[in-house]
Amino acid sequence: MTFTDQNLATQRPDSLKDFCLPRRENYFPSPADWRNEVLYFLLPDRFSDGKEDTRPLLNRQQLNLARPNLPNGQSWRFDKWAESGGDRWQGGTLKGLESKLDYLEQLGMTTIWVGPVFQQRGHLDSYHGYGIQDFLEVDPRFGTRQDLVSLVNKAHEKRLRIILDIIFNHSGSNWLYAPNTPGGELEPPYTSGWYQFGTWLGDRGQPIAVKPQTSAEGVWPRELQEADCYTRAGKGDLGRGDLDDPNAEFRRSDFITLRDFQLEYPHLLDNLARCYKYWIALTDCDGFRIDTLKHVTYEQARNFCGTIKEFAANLGKSDFFLVGEIAGGDYNQDRYLDVVGQNLNAALDIAEMRVNLNLVAKGLIDPRA
Repeated sequence: MTFTDQNLATQRPDSLKDFCLPRRENYFPSPADWRNEVLYFLLPDRFSDGKEDTRPLLNRQQLNLARPNLPNGQSWRFDKWAESGGDRWQGGTLKGLESKLDYLEQLGMTTIWVGPVFQQRGHLDSYHGYGIQDFLEVDPRFGTRQDLVSLVNKAHEKRLRIILDIIFNHSGSNWLYAPNTPGGELEPPYTSGWYQFGTWLGDRGQPIAVKPQTSAEGVWPRELQEADCYTRAGKGDLGRGDLDDPNAEFRRSDFITLRDFQLEYPHLLDNLARCYKYWIALTDCDGFRIDTLKHVTYEQARNFCGTIKEFAANLGKSDFFLVGEIAGGDYNQDRYLDVVGQNLNAALDIAEMRVNLNLVAKGLIDPRA
């Protein structure tokens, strides 16, 4: 029985000790050169629910039909319409994405980069997926682990590849700081020291007095339920500090309410890497886009990427694709690429080069720029 079959036959693991990672099973190979691939990025909640054929198309000759009055009789307003849907779940699913593989293939895509699919807090509208509550489960609003496996399998049948978006710098808003913390229990201001841990949050965001018991409480797997797994430094300036300082504010700060991991805590980096090795082994995915890579140290980035690459190679994926999000400009991206070396394929280009490329393509600046 394969690792996938064995693990889909049971509920998701409570602990990283509940499964043994495979070696030398039959996995989909890496491409000869990732530079030949054409990537398409999507957030699964905003892409497709697979039910488009059940809804009428917009009739541009009768826009009033799509713009009903508000319940109080007030005329339809675009700002109210946008406000009503901008910050909540819209209903896209993994099965919906699977139903659009032919469409993506016809566009000329060869690789699909899927926004985070891991379980979010059930009471929050974190449709974007970057506030993980359970690192070993698919968010039920997207579907199941089986749905994710099916998506990758169907993509591979069409010679398409799947890149998953992952986060190992922080977790979701899964706990509160201690009562009487300056600035409050949810978003205290940044400290160069550390605040006291308060309580885990339950399924509806309520404080609970004990460690998480159910899958909707606190954070999972169990290895992430130690208070010292988190820097507990509060909300700071995500741009403040020197890139070469391992204790810079931007590396220790919470992302507003998303809780920063203290990756120096014994075994924590290994445990987070094991979470993502589980997803490689379970789904046969082809690469990871790594969120907020700038917010971990060079050494942590090198170690994480190295162990992921090594594990994937043992499964027959000779070049498991790793692309890091590194904010702050071309220098920062070049620095991480230099230090991490062959263990990081690329940096997500969100700096000067992207702006220049845009202007060159429009004929607004000289191509030599």
